[in-house]
Amino acid sequence: MTTRPRLSIGLPVYNGEEYLSESLDALLGQTYEDFELIISDNASTDGTQDICRRYAARDPRIRYLRLPRNIGATPNHNHVFARSRGELFKWASHDDLYGRDLLRACVQALDERPDAILAHTGQAVIDGDGQLKVPYAYGLATDSPHPPERFRSLLFEPGGDDFYGVLRADVLRRVKPMDSYHHADRTFVAELTLHGPFHQVPEVLYFRRDHPTRAERANPSKRARCVNLDPRRAGPLHPTPRLLAEYVWGFAAAIRRAPLTPADRRACYRHLAAWLTSRARPGAGERVEDRPPVAPDRLTVSVDALVAGREGRQA
Repeated sequence: MTTRPRLSIGLPVYNGEEYLSESLDALLGQTYEDFELIISDNASTDGTQDICRRYAARDPRIRYLRLPRNIGATPNHNHVFARSRGELFKWASHDDLYGRDLLRACVQALDERPDAILAHTGQAVIDGDGQLKVPYAYGLATDSPHPPERFRSLLFEPGGDDFYGVLRADVLRRVKPMDSYHHADRTFVAELTLHGPFHQVPEVLYFRRDHPTRAERANPSKRARCVNLDPRRAGPLHPTPRLLAEYVWGFAAAIRRAPLTPADRRACYRHLAAWLTSRARPGAGERVEDRPPVAPDRLTVSVDALVAGREGRQA
């Protein structure tokens, strides 16, 4: 590809052969086509490399990078962004699915709203077979014009996969790259909200796959999850108390770095203090994927009808 794409998609992957082809079909089958897909293979030892090379040979929008060693999930996420060229950027997961119109809807939303820095769509959890388990309503106030309100909502309210939205790359370059302590993705998104509002397209087009080998499931302890994010977290220098302390400090540092008025900065610090002293708030630690599955007769969304590559699976 010689021309600069409008949108860059970064897909970091390690040993993703089980679901990678489905995700690639869903991304390459998007109705919005002006993008590059950067795949960074974290020295996979399964069939991931063969899958990536096969797809790259068929579609010139793919740039396949293979790392000589496993640097961890977090450095790999930062790596794909560093290699991107588009004015817009989106991280993608090798095991999730994406409705055909997801990119088009998000890019259109950003074009129509110059103040918004991130756009995402309605979301749902699917199982290992790609069947819908839990659709969920987005209840966060990330569209508020007031930075402290956006920050407060992200601290206290459950739900949301904003990390996988479409972002303005220039804003991403102004925030600290993602770290690898406990829940570092939350502090990363919280810092983004302090730079501008998000927009949620109500149509359900993003499907997060919950399965036993997903990183969060395969690494049940905080230490194990952080070592998966960055192998340098292994060893006695990174005990769990340090990982938790870095998590809290990550919010405080985000407030300190953000372009806020003194009044807004003080308000954000107050919200952070309230969060620290009120962790018993109902729903504060809720995981959407742990909610009971919705009865099939109540589902109004068909993954197979919305996602490219799954047409033959429809009943």
